[in-house]
Amino acid sequence: MIKVESKIFINREYQEVFRFISNFENNTLWQKGMKKAQFTTSAPIGIGSTYEQEASFLGKKIVSSFIVTDFKEDHLIKIKSTASSFPIQVTRSVEPVGTGTKVYAIVEGDAMHFFKLAQPILKKFVGNSINADYKRLKETLEK
Repeated sequence: MIKVESKIFINREYQEVFRFISNFENNTLWQKGMKKAQFTTSAPIGIGSTYEQEASFLGKKIVSSFIVTDFKEDHLIKIKSTASSFPIQVTRSVEPVGTGTKVYAIVEGDAMHFFKLAQPILKKFVGNSINADYKRLKETLEK
């Protein structure tokens, strides 16, 4: 099991930050390996919403389907993969702090196939990738 936690401060209103990070179609704008992300259910986003994504990690293509398992408007969204070569669960939450927002992320997953062989060193790569993505999120939203 791999578990990575990340947090970052973004100098924007928490509602705006939450709307951006809970719309997974925006992932292509700030996550380096993200190629495609598209909701497969209609708006509004909530528990039971689904989406699909295509990403690349360590040179491998990862196609995944997800479902929203928890949702608290303007505060928290939790998803888990329903089909993937790299099953994960992601929690994103925001908290107003002063004039900005603290963003928390928890990514938990179990490596399979190719990734299972690399699991002992995979946590470091996943952690570095996630932290770099959240730095890009900050840059994207503070422009």
